[in-house]
Amino acid sequence: MTGDQIMLFGLFGVLFGFLVWGRVRYDLVAFSALLVAVFAGYVAPADAFAGFGHPAVVIIALVLIVSRGLVNSGAVELIARFVVAPDRALPVHISVMAVAGAALSAVINNVAALALLMTLDMDVARKAKRAASLTLMPLSFATILGGMITLIGTPPNIVIAQYRQDALGEPFAMFDFAPVGLIVSAVGIAFIALIGWRLIPRRDGRPSLEGNAGLYLAEARVKDGSKSIGKMVRDLYPDAGDKDVQILGLVRRGKRLPGFSRTEELRKGDFLVLEGDPKSIEAFVGAAGLDFAGSEKHGGLRGTNLALIEAIVPDGARIVNRSAMDVRLLYRHGVTLLGVSREGRRFRDRVRKLTIRPGDVLLLLGPDDRMDQVAAWLGVYPIADRKTGVIQRRKAVAAIGAFALAIALAVTGITTLTIGLGACVVAYVAMGLLGGEDFYAMIEWKVIVLLASLIPLSAALEASGGTQLIADSIVGGTNGWPAWAILLVLMVVTMTLSDFLNNVATVLIAAPIGVSIAQTIGANPDPFLMGVAVAASCAFLTPIGHKNNTIIMGPGGYQFGDYWRMGLALEVLVIAVAVPAILWVWPL
Repeated sequence: MTGDQIMLFGLFGVLFGFLVWGRVRYDLVAFSALLVAVFAGYVAPADAFAGFGHPAVVIIALVLIVSRGLVNSGAVELIARFVVAPDRALPVHISVMAVAGAALSAVINNVAALALLMTLDMDVARKAKRAASLTLMPLSFATILGGMITLIGTPPNIVIAQYRQDALGEPFAMFDFAPVGLIVSAVGIAFIALIGWRLIPRRDGRPSLEGNAGLYLAEARVKDGSKSIGKMVRDLYPDAGDKDVQILGLVRRGKRLPGFSRTEELRKGDFLVLEGDPKSIEAFVGAAGLDFAGSEKHGGLRGTNLALIEAIVPDGARIVNRSAMDVRLLYRHGVTLLGVSREGRRFRDRVRKLTIRPGDVLLLLGPDDRMDQVAAWLGVYPIADRKTGVIQRRKAVAAIGAFALAIALAVTGITTLTIGLGACVVAYVAMGLLGGEDFYAMIEWKVIVLLASLIPLSAALEASGGTQLIADSIVGGTNGWPAWAILLVLMVVTMTLSDFLNNVATVLIAAPIGVSIAQTIGANPDPFLMGVAVAASCAFLTPIGHKNNTIIMGPGGYQFGDYWRMGLALEVLVIAVAVPAILWVWPL
């Protein structure tokens, strides 16, 4: 072992130690390690920041942005609407949600897929009066499995594909991961739905923070072409009940009709008076084919997306003792006062004509990038972390078409995946599905910095012969073993590392080792790269191995030791299924 190798192994040892310790942000740890390597002369200053322009880094960022655009368009909601039913038996519910989660994870980032379906799953658990812990972990594991099916489903696949281009001259294509990913996902989901969920302890999750400001009284307009036209108000009660919204009455020609107007037939231009929390109101408006007041003005905006924010009215605010009409809120700022919460009280005044009092909580609808400025003008205080995105459902088909075109251009070789996804992002901005802030808000900058910092470090270790030394040690330790057994050992080592390290960091270390092992034994490197991709993605033993496992920990009420109960058996099953599947699709 040379002096350079000893120093680099020592640096990586310290790096991994800090990553496992978890007390210091992993992006700061990786960036500090990169700077140490630069000052020590192992990474040239000109190459120190080359990782930030690496195609893998760009693709990961673009996938996150595109995922947000698809969610904002309602394209993902179209699928989710068919998977939720609180009266299903638990194994059936887990099966349906797992398949939906895996399918979504194959086409959008698996973290985005979980974020969407987790809310639906928790709503079903609440209505079915069962612990969310029984279903959240199966959903998380299913989205992790589904991410393995395509190139863009999970960061390890993206990193592996780009490393193959650097090492072998050509990257993996979009669907090269599909045969093995589909087999492993199908077997894994079957295990989760039939056996795995029974191993999870029943726990109560962290209480939801939704609705702490109270229920809002809001209005929704019956728009032209709405499917609710011609129905009686009472015909909408099932949808309203499913979304936890109450229909309190009907406004016609500017006047509130008496009572609940249960038997009134809905007409174009009517307004339904609703009571509920922001997410419930937004979901019901979409399900019933309604629209928000002022949407015709919001709809004319381009290059931005809409958001609902909740804000407290202090004494002395500009809007105190005035109404939204008095301050001409919609006309001046393009923002609608959608609802008002006042200590649980109901009132018969139109929302836009209601005189606002100190202590009221307002529900404001408008352009995301303008809401803070409008809140300051009104003199109200936005409530932290109480922003709800508004889904623009009429643009779902166009959003799906733009995404499909981007993928088709990449698959057919007309352009690269990076350019295709970039063009898709531009199209989403033009359609108003994404605003300028989405470029920054949706990118996981800590992951980007981690990946960009580790790419030069990994290259330095490989250039020093360190990865070849590790590969020789594995080959020497398995002397006389068949190639498939060496592949199995590599996958076990990679999977174990991924349970405690970031999966991107694991891939950047394990991929060069896999190629070195293949070259040492004279085998095809592709099955070893595929083995690393599968093993790095399947981190099921701990809540820190994959971000999805971390996300569900609070809502599911899980403890650190709960994950291995189902995760250990699932990891063993993945290895048992993946090795023969890889060798079948990618012969040695």
